[in-house]
Amino acid sequence: MASGKAVIRARPWAVASFLLPALLLLGALVLYPIAYSIWRSFFDASGDEFVGFDNFAEVFSNDATRTALRNNLIWIILAPTVATALGLIFAVLTERIRWATAFKLLVFMPMAVSMLASGIIFRLVYEQNPDRGLANAVLTTVHDTFVGSSSWPDAEPRPGGPLTAQEDGSYLLEQPVAAGTPVLLPLVAVPQPELADAEPAAAAASDPGQVTGTVWMDFTRGGGGTQNAIDGEELALEGITVEAVRDGEVVAEADTAADGTFALPADAADGAQLRLAASSFTAPYNGASWLGPDLITPAIIGAYVWMWAGFAMVLIAAGLASVPRETLEAARVDGANEWQVFRRVTVPLLAPLLAVVLVTLMINVLKIFDLVYIIAPSSSQADANVLALQLYISAFGAEPDQGLGSAIAVLLLLLVVPVIIFNLRRLRRENQR
Repeated sequence: MASGKAVIRARPWAVASFLLPALLLLGALVLYPIAYSIWRSFFDASGDEFVGFDNFAEVFSNDATRTALRNNLIWIILAPTVATALGLIFAVLTERIRWATAFKLLVFMPMAVSMLASGIIFRLVYEQNPDRGLANAVLTTVHDTFVGSSSWPDAEPRPGGPLTAQEDGSYLLEQPVAAGTPVLLPLVAVPQPELADAEPAAAAASDPGQVTGTVWMDFTRGGGGTQNAIDGEELALEGITVEAVRDGEVVAEADTAADGTFALPADAADGAQLRLAASSFTAPYNGASWLGPDLITPAIIGAYVWMWAGFAMVLIAAGLASVPRETLEAARVDGANEWQVFRRVTVPLLAPLLAVVLVTLMINVLKIFDLVYIIAPSSSQADANVLALQLYISAFGAEPDQGLGSAIAVLLLLLVVPVIIFNLRRLRRENQR
């Protein structure tokens, strides 16, 4: 340290000549833009009229900017914490598995992908249609494994027919039924592709001991046929639940057979009303609306964590390699289990490094722009708005106002500075140890 100071005193011009190129670049690319943004924030959109702090007042009175501030708060709390936690878990796991190198490569690989490419990838992952979006394909697969899907989600009562739609999605035959008199329950609006495997509809047999009937697609391709009557080419609707309802209570139920017929015991169903259960017509589960206003911010944070968890893992794994093994073994000898070793020994020893990773990611998420701009569709971009995106929209959007954009830039700088100061002080304390 002393020799370094002596060199500076002896040859200040030599030192300055080495530092000058870096200082010029720093001034041109960092200091000048900061100073100009601060100066520009006090002028109107044209840059001619001095408006003082009006632009800053508009920042806090604008709904879009307040939404951006709220979302930035969510980002700064959630994204660095989740990414750091996953990085810690992955780093610990790599010490326990044989294929640690391959695992690290797999987790770190997203860091090699640009924000633009990641945004495009996750825009496709979050596609609403389960046939195209991976996230909803997984959700619908899991859902359909445990919850059965409806039989005919598109089916509707024939207009002017005997069935009427109810508020709960069921279809009710209001006229009470009688045993021995077959009931006809016609439906329409089922797309032909869904009827590809359907069998021809059949008239139910008359049985005094049962209430019988048929549920079918009352439509003949090419026209023709008789309404509310089973024609030769019309197809059955199998698997629809038919309920006998008396005084609001279900007293009997049955599912339609392959030919559309059903049978209910007369002792329970005679004189009751028939209802086609709503569960037979509910729309299929299509997963979550990831790109909708409610989930768009967590969805984009998920994409960010996918990219940056590998960064956290690599740094934490490097720190974990320097943890004294004797300390860990001593804890195990004293009777600590693996969870206690991790929580009371490993994490405290890694605390300074975890702080580095956390603060670095906090600075990074305050500037997040690319993922939000690419992933969020126009319909929910306002709900996913962040300060960097609002800066871009205000300064270069349809109605550019670089005074307001500069005010947002200054606000973003003020939010980043305390985090940077905290990081510098922490590094200084570390160097003094």
